[in-house]
Amino acid sequence: MVFLDRDDAARRLAEALAQYRGQNPLVLAIPRGAVTMAKIIANELGGEVDVVLVRKLRAPGNPEFAIGSVDETGWTYLGDYAGQVGGSSQYIEAEKQVQLKLMRERRASYTPIRPPHNPSGRIVIVVDDGLATGSTMIAALHALRAKSPKKLICAVPVAPPDTLAKVEPYADQVVCLGAPEVFYAVGQFYQSFPQVSDQEVIGLLKSGSN
Repeated sequence: MVFLDRDDAARRLAEALAQYRGQNPLVLAIPRGAVTMAKIIANELGGEVDVVLVRKLRAPGNPEFAIGSVDETGWTYLGDYAGQVGGSSQYIEAEKQVQLKLMRERRASYTPIRPPHNPSGRIVIVVDDGLATGSTMIAALHALRAKSPKKLICAVPVAPPDTLAKVEPYADQVVCLGAPEVFYAVGQFYQSFPQVSDQEVIGLLKSGSN
């Protein structure tokens, strides 16, 4: 399964989530790539769009590889392999503080004139453009569960089967369009997979803050 781009993936996800149309779901994106997708899904389903801020904890010497993740409250998820790749407790604490500072800055720029939408009692759909380790999605779902949503759904175009198994306990429902056994990176399943800038995110949130 290969998607043309994030917009194509979002439209296909919206079809798979059609049962929530008209129920005013809160569609939350994990920035930055998924924000364009969440906007499309929210429009298709008649819901609201916002972001859930989580950050991966980067492996020492390999910033693209996640050894865990942290949410805005400071709750941390660590992969069971973190120590094997050099993730000492001192390193993890320092990396956590770096990512918390970045999240505070992003929250201030992404939603400067309003608080985040309240997920309490609502159908909440958490969107990402794909899962690799699943660590950021797990942190996002954990953070949202504490806010008592009516139903918590993870929605992604693609993820490896073992990652989906890790994520499933944190959500009431997981919607994934493809789970290939051979999985190297999320980008391999998109013909076009450009970086999304902070400016694009801010613009999308301003136009989508119903």
